[in-house]
Amino acid sequence: MKFLHAADIHLDSPLAGLHARADLPAELVRDVTRRAFSAMVDLALAEDVAFVVIAGDLYDGDWKDFSSGLFFAAEMQRLGRPCFLLRGNHDARSVITRSLRLPPNVQEFSSRTCQTFTLGELGVALHGHSFPHRAVPEDLSAGYRDPAAGLLNIGVLHTSAEDPGEHETYAPCQVGSLRLKGYDYWALGHIHARRVLWERPWVVFPGNLQGRHPKETGAKGCSIVTVEDRQVVAVEHRSVDVLRWAALEVDAEGADAATLTQRIGDAVAAALATAGDRPLLARATFRGATPLHGRLLGDAAQLAAECRNAAIEAGGRLWVESVKLRTRPAAEADDGTLLPLRAAFAAGLDDPTLAAALLGEFDVLRRKLPAPAQDGLDLPQDAAALRALAEDAWQVAAAAIAEAERA
Repeated sequence: MKFLHAADIHLDSPLAGLHARADLPAELVRDVTRRAFSAMVDLALAEDVAFVVIAGDLYDGDWKDFSSGLFFAAEMQRLGRPCFLLRGNHDARSVITRSLRLPPNVQEFSSRTCQTFTLGELGVALHGHSFPHRAVPEDLSAGYRDPAAGLLNIGVLHTSAEDPGEHETYAPCQVGSLRLKGYDYWALGHIHARRVLWERPWVVFPGNLQGRHPKETGAKGCSIVTVEDRQVVAVEHRSVDVLRWAALEVDAEGADAATLTQRIGDAVAAALATAGDRPLLARATFRGATPLHGRLLGDAAQLAAECRNAAIEAGGRLWVESVKLRTRPAAEADDGTLLPLRAAFAAGLDDPTLAAALLGEFDVLRRKLPAPAQDGLDLPQDAAALRALAEDAWQVAAAAIAEAERA
C-alpha cells in the first residue's frame, strides 16, 4: 500500500510582482499552484495510492471567489479516492469565510478537538486537529489520541515543530514527544522545505508543492509513503512543481567582460542541469572584486539579458527575477585625477537640501510602482540609507567618466 503526503499547497497564491512583468511569458507564471496541485493528483493516480493526506494550508487565505473551491472539488472528483484534509494557519476555520460542501471522498479533521478517521480495510488510523484560528501558540499534539491497537497510526499535524526557521511559530512541539506518542508516521506541514526529522517512527515535512518566491529554491513536491505489513518501509520525495526557483551565483572576481560572460554561461548551465526540464526563475547574484564594478552597477538589465541569452544558447528556459550586485571595485592604481570630484560628490550628501531632494525623487519613483514591486525594491528612505549608496553611486559615475574619456 502507498499513500501520498502533501502540505502547504497555498492554492491560488500569486507569484508576487511577476504577473505585471512584460518580459515574462504569461503562461509561465499563471496558475502555478493549480498546475502543481493537478500534477500531484496525476502522481497519486500514477502511483495508485490508497489515500492522500494534506497537512494544512491547502489554501493561502480566504477565497477571492468560489473558483478556488470549485477547482479543488474537480480535482478531488478526478482523484477518486480518500483525501484527509487538515486546516493550517493560512486556511484556519476562522480565516476562510466562503465554503462549499466538501466532495464525498474528502474528510476534514475537526478544529475543536483531535479527530480520528479509520480505514478498516487498510488497517489505518489517521489522527489530526485542524487549526481553529490563524494563531495557535499551544502544542496541539499533546491532545492527540493514543494509537489504535493493531493499526498503522498516522498523525497529521500543522506545526513549526522545534525550529520555525523563516516561518512563524505555530503549534510548536518537540520531536521527542512525537516519537513517544506511538504513531508510525507523522505527516507534518508548515515548513516549506522538505525535512525528515526522524525515521522509525517517521516525522516528515514534505515541503510545499510549488516554490512561490526566490527563497524557495530547488525541487518542490510531496512524499510517497510505502507501507508493508502495516509498517512504513519507504518515504520518497516526488517533485510536482511546474516552475522552479534558482539562486544563480556568478563569480565576478577579477573578470573582464568576456570572462564574465563565460562565467554567466557556466552558472546558467549548472542551474539548468538541476531543473528537470522545468522552466527556471532565477535571482542572479554577482560577487567579487572586478574592474567592471562601476559598469555593472549601472546595467542590471544587461546582466539579466546575458543570463537569458545563455539559457537560450543552452537550450533551456530561464528567466531572471532580479539581479543583486555584491561586487566591489578591483584594487588599482589611482593617479588622483578624480579625487577632487569624488570629494565634492561625497560632500554633496552632507547638504540637507540636496539629500532631501534626492529622497523625494526616490519616493516619487517608489509610488509609481505596484505594491508588490515596492516591497522588493531596495530604495533609500532616509539620509543614512542614501549615504550607504554613495560608494556604489560614485563607481557608476567614475565608470561613466572613464568610458567617456576612452571615446
